[in-house]
Amino acid sequence: MDLLNVGILLTIVICLILLSWIWPPDSPWTPNWKTSRKVARAAFKLAKVSKKDIVYELGSGSAMALIVAASEFGAKGVGIEIEPFRFLLSKLTVRRYGLNKNIKLKRGNFYKEDLSSATVLYLYLVPQTLNRLIPKFKKELKKGTPVISYKYEMNLPLKKFDRKNELRLYEI
Repeated sequence: MDLLNVGILLTIVICLILLSWIWPPDSPWTPNWKTSRKVARAAFKLAKVSKKDIVYELGSGSAMALIVAASEFGAKGVGIEIEPFRFLLSKLTVRRYGLNKNIKLKRGNFYKEDLSSATVLYLYLVPQTLNRLIPKFKKELKKGTPVISYKYEMNLPLKKFDRKNELRLYEI
């Protein structure tokens, strides 16, 4: 690869990084926010997750929340991630933890995925995206399904709020 091609490639990468800060908040190029193990643990305690549950994470990124749900609570997990690099990284991470049988990762658009088998939903998404998803949740999720939102509010009645960890529990 010659110097010109390296320069062009570097320019494209820099532009994509800069665009990630102004791109629509539900696009695959949004900043990569991560959930810590501590926050995931608190979220699943708040929702009383158990081995009977199937936890879905939309925009699953590194899949750390699902790893905590599976390894510490015995739940099954399903992560949906559209961005290819994050998806591949999460596949490797889940494999490293030995949780391939407990966590299924899908590369796709969560607006188009069927969520009906979820018994718990974990979300770390911006308010615009959260509220855009509410009609989908009401259509596809069973009544009473817990929905946990990290950091951001949704236009649903709040059931519980963990101020220390910025976790909000809603129910469909």
